[in-house]
Amino acid sequence: MDHDLKHAHELRQAAFKLYASLGSNDEDIRKKITETENMMDRIVSGLSESSIKVRLAAVRCLHSLSRSVQQLRTSFHDHAVWKPLMKLLQNAPDEVLVMASSTLCNLLLEFSPSKEPILESGVIELLCTLTQSDSPALRVNGIWALMNMAFQADQKVKVEIVRCLGTEQLFRLLSDPDSNHIDQIMSSHGKQILQAVTLILEAEHSVEVKEQTLCILANIADGNTAKEILMTNDDMLQKIKYYMGHSNVKLQLAATFCISNLIWNEEDGSQERQDKLREMGFVDILHKLTQASDPNLCDRAKTAMQQYLA
Repeated sequence: MDHDLKHAHELRQAAFKLYASLGSNDEDIRKKITETENMMDRIVSGLSESSIKVRLAAVRCLHSLSRSVQQLRTSFHDHAVWKPLMKLLQNAPDEVLVMASSTLCNLLLEFSPSKEPILESGVIELLCTLTQSDSPALRVNGIWALMNMAFQADQKVKVEIVRCLGTEQLFRLLSDPDSNHIDQIMSSHGKQILQAVTLILEAEHSVEVKEQTLCILANIADGNTAKEILMTNDDMLQKIKYYMGHSNVKLQLAATFCISNLIWNEEDGSQERQDKLREMGFVDILHKLTQASDPNLCDRAKTAMQQYLA
């Protein structure tokens, strides 16, 4: 009996994986899969299968099908796929959580009829928890889902997301060691984030607050597309320049770190960024800072200058 059950699980797992591969990039095949009699019911029931491998294969299959706008509007809505998916997200191994949360991201797109009932189920708190995961993939999916949810949402939803996520956690995500987060957040909310940073740097805040804000800019400058968003904001670059010449060495260090990340040689577009920043007078400031009395500031400035010489 055990052998037969294991064999059955292996066959179901293989079948779901096959459907996931077949439908991954082809809309016509996705349509055929969902129109096959009882197929959606079988996939949905696979989400609660006792075998973890079958559950993972079933959710992979759903993820593949969820790439279709048409299926999100029809089959996924008709079978209330979001319910077992949400249940799966409550307690599952990371590999299942990653695939389930990726699928949820698609279900939360603006045109998906599942978006509203998912929102009413209290999903915001769950997604905010994902952004605190040790897994980079789960953090990415959590923030993507929240972004999809916030798109063209009413003010109440946006306020609830900010309340639940918290500004500290948002800034923490901007300081994430995985630069993909930075690019994704900046691509969607770059303008608002830089506005918030500007307000802090211009207002009467403590050195500690401004230092942390400059560190956020330094982490933004570590992203790939985020670099370009920062490079096109001359006002922000001038603020970084101002703090490089500030009387407080902590602020000078943080500001110099921003520039160091922007001009780093090993990254695409570094030559163009270096040229623009040279024209704006940053090289002259770096040269002066190599003579600074503070050894940390002196070293950081020298490291940045080396990027121009390499």
